[in-house]
Amino acid sequence: MTEPELDLTPRAVSESQSEMAEIVLPNDANPLNTLLGGRLMHWIDLAGAMAAHRHSRQYVVTASIDHLDFLVAVRVGDLVILRSSVNRAFGTSMEVGVKVWVENYHTVKREHVSSAYLTFVAVSPEGQKLRVPAVVADTAEQQRRYQDAGRRRELRRAEMARRKP
Repeated sequence: MTEPELDLTPRAVSESQSEMAEIVLPNDANPLNTLLGGRLMHWIDLAGAMAAHRHSRQYVVTASIDHLDFLVAVRVGDLVILRSSVNRAFGTSMEVGVKVWVENYHTVKREHVSSAYLTFVAVSPEGQKLRVPAVVADTAEQQRRYQDAGRRRELRRAEMARRKP
């Protein structure tokens, strides 16, 4: 099967940057009226997929998430803000960084809730892996994230090799 014609022109990080916001409703919370961890993970996955889709301009699927810590409680009525962008592309996969804040819009207090690195793979409607454009990191911060993504990829690969029987 041949790969469809793809636009693999390198794309700036800014082209993938995405932001979404969610108000925490009672259906999103546990009996203590704090946000369910699974709901936050779902939102992180959606925010990451938005950035990966914007970068690749293809369907994307989640391949992995590195690590997730919940730093502060998020309560019913709070506003959750998720920002994402592609850090680096590797052939058919992309590392996406997602950073999450909680904002109490009565006090205008904003706190960092969580950060995550996810790996997405671009796929055709039939599930065939597709190549993705390279990432152009313009700012010093984007270049640092680009380099860090390469190191994290090597660590992921080493861990996977270690786990193989």
